[in-house]
Amino acid sequence: MSAAPIPLYEKVKHHVLRRIRSGEWGPGARVQSEHQLVRELNVSRMTANRAIRELVQSGVLSRIAGSGTFVADLRSAGHPLQIRNIAAEIRERGHTHRAEVIAVDRIVAPSDIRARLKLRTRYVFRSIVVHHENDVPLQLEERYVDPAVAPGYLGVDFGSVTAHEYLMEVAPLERVEHVVRAVVPAPRVARLLALGATEAVLLIERTTWSRGRHASFALLHHAGGRFALRGVFDL
Repeated sequence: MSAAPIPLYEKVKHHVLRRIRSGEWGPGARVQSEHQLVRELNVSRMTANRAIRELVQSGVLSRIAGSGTFVADLRSAGHPLQIRNIAAEIRERGHTHRAEVIAVDRIVAPSDIRARLKLRTRYVFRSIVVHHENDVPLQLEERYVDPAVAPGYLGVDFGSVTAHEYLMEVAPLERVEHVVRAVVPAPRVARLLALGATEAVLLIERTTWSRGRHASFALLHHAGGRFALRGVFDL
């Protein structure tokens, strides 16, 4: 059975999102008018209007009466030393969080992960999840968990509960270590985060301890153009 054709309004949405993700249209940039979309993409005015309306409703675009339609500022701001639930952060901004689960499995622990977590078994639990803000990928979370710390990890629905929420419940934090650096993304990371050809990634490596032992190690890749670190300190 052949796949159903993609509706024209979805193609218009993809056209707009592609320009935003590539960095051609940054936060605050004015996007093409419906008339321009009609002419460039050879679609009806009704189709262009529906595409723009749905992108406005999802928070990707914003409309200013008499001025036009603009790219909303989807860049998140956080502090790397804070341990917060990314889903809650996104919702606090009034935006929609969606988790795309890529993998949840038990694997033979790579040697570096085995050493980092000081595993007493040859296996480790792994989850790979892309967190979206208003349907724009914001963070790729690749997490490794000691099975002895969270034996029920593989049974969790990470589409509705974040790994952070679950681990805070079953393995309360005692200690956290962060390493923050900018990196050139691997092709897989660039694809999952829908990055432009020249877009960098902010990588936070997070190791946690619970009940006197290593609990988890996470690689948190953030799309460089959609994420900013912010900290306020009293001196």
